[in-house]
Amino acid sequence: MTVNSKDPVANRRVVVIMAIAVGAIIANLYYAQPLVDTLSRTFEVSSTAVGAVITLIQVTYAVGLATLVPLGDLLERRRLLAVMLCCATAGMTAMALAPSIAVFGAAAALVGLTSVAVQVLVPFAAHIAAQGQQARVVGIVMTGLLLGILLARTVAGIVAGLAGWRAVFALGAVLTAGVALLLWRALPRIAPAVQMSYPTLLGSVLALVREEPVLRMRILYGALTFASFSAFWASAGFLLAREPYGWNNAEIGAFALFGALGAVAAQFVGRLTDRGLAHLATGAFLLVMVASYGLLAVGAESVVALAIGVVLMDLGCQATHISNQSLIFPLRPEARSRLNTAYMTSYFVAGALGSAASVAAYPAYGWAGVCVVGAAFPSAALLIWAADTVRRRGLTVVSS
Repeated sequence: MTVNSKDPVANRRVVVIMAIAVGAIIANLYYAQPLVDTLSRTFEVSSTAVGAVITLIQVTYAVGLATLVPLGDLLERRRLLAVMLCCATAGMTAMALAPSIAVFGAAAALVGLTSVAVQVLVPFAAHIAAQGQQARVVGIVMTGLLLGILLARTVAGIVAGLAGWRAVFALGAVLTAGVALLLWRALPRIAPAVQMSYPTLLGSVLALVREEPVLRMRILYGALTFASFSAFWASAGFLLAREPYGWNNAEIGAFALFGALGAVAAQFVGRLTDRGLAHLATGAFLLVMVASYGLLAVGAESVVALAIGVVLMDLGCQATHISNQSLIFPLRPEARSRLNTAYMTSYFVAGALGSAASVAAYPAYGWAGVCVVGAAFPSAALLIWAADTVRRRGLTVVSS
């Protein structure tokens, strides 16, 4: 049965299933990160070549954001999700069986492209939430997504240590197929929000960016913070696999559990937004990210400093992200997928740039270079926030 798009249909069971699903799907993008040293040795290629594959995953994810996610406003979402997840399952299976880095990279590109299913699910969650519950529902779903990002590294390290790296991607294929079935059975069929041609649909994304200043500002905050997040995690595996740490895959993966604490932000950021505190909270989160890199730099020699720095860095990044999405989804309820396309495309393009900058900095300048790169992005965002704060106060004075 097709549900009227104006009727909220989300219940706790559906929301929990969506949270589990986005976590399982988004994890596909991150399983390879703690395995960079192992993949480099297996395929007998340089760490730069493996880093290029990790960057490729994010680039193709950004392509999918720009070209596939807008279809969430045009097509019936449940069917769209089923097609995407079948393709993602095939890609994960190919990664598990890959005989060479070229095949592994091609399969990773398919996974990156189709794992944008999560960005169809997040605005879908806001769409089916009851009035006044959108921020809470998005926060719950985002908790699943953030835990998927961070726990993927832990799962990858532990499974690789027990059964080899190929088992990691085989597990990802099974989980992706499983959540595809769950979503097919649990999600409602909702009539598309708009009727227009595909080229017109894509063009309307740019129109939204031009017309919505809040969207433009939040794109900047999101892009700069995720570039920083990606810069750290793209090279963390190299740091932890070598002296003074010399950790194995399981130990590197377990370390990522510290970052999972940042997902706690998903439980309260939506409430701050509902109370009108989003701007002030954003400044605080950006400052936390900048400060975290002081600890991360010391973390080259101190695991305690590294762990605390990771908690703070991930907290600042994920809290800013949830705040951003809580503000942009209400701007145009009929265009939530396209709003998410504009925001998330910029987000992951910046992530790819952050990863590439980090992978380039590590061989040349070591861990200190990675920390400089990582700190530069939230520092720029904090300057933009300060300028916007001054502008807001000026407008308040003029209006009074």
